[in-house]
Amino acid sequence: MAADAMNEERFVLRNARHLAADYMIRTLREGDIAIDATMGNGHDTQFLCGLVGACGHVYAFDVQQSAIDNTHARLEAADMSERATLILDGHQNMANHVKETVRAVMFNLGWLPGAAHAVTTKVETTLQAVNAAAQLLVPGGVMTICVYPGHEEGSRELAALLEWAGALNVRTYNVLHHHFICAAPGTPRLILVQKNL
Repeated sequence: MAADAMNEERFVLRNARHLAADYMIRTLREGDIAIDATMGNGHDTQFLCGLVGACGHVYAFDVQQSAIDNTHARLEAADMSERATLILDGHQNMANHVKETVRAVMFNLGWLPGAAHAVTTKVETTLQAVNAAAQLLVPGGVMTICVYPGHEEGSRELAALLEWAGALNVRTYNVLHHHFICAAPGTPRLILVQKNL
């Protein structure tokens, strides 16, 4: 075994968000286009901007102005603001703003960390968003969807998304559902969708 491989960090199974990040690392390269469908405080937006590099671009969506402000400040501090377009709109409208195909789309459903839980992603708009994202993916592109079934709307989202994913055309998409079976009820899940080559 090569010395480089021997010195790499060993794999640790942590949670759905870490698995989603790992898939993004394996998928995105310098110059790629990606979407952060749930901007939040900008952690995922900055992460994706780092992966696509100075030649790539990230479109990020949120319905709360505080998410835009927090993400803008984060990207400014990291000298990455030119790599992203921050859009104050629901992710179900992504096709109205993104007019090119993308290599990856990242969803981290639920509510804005630190904000009121009354503002959360909803089944109806989430289903519209994942449908739009699936159409925007290039062949070989991936979509990661972190779902939080520990609250009522998150439980509804999980059921609807599993039904949606299970009905995708197997010739067009491959779908994987990461479900931690030795875990507390409501533990986050990850749905991975890859468009076939």
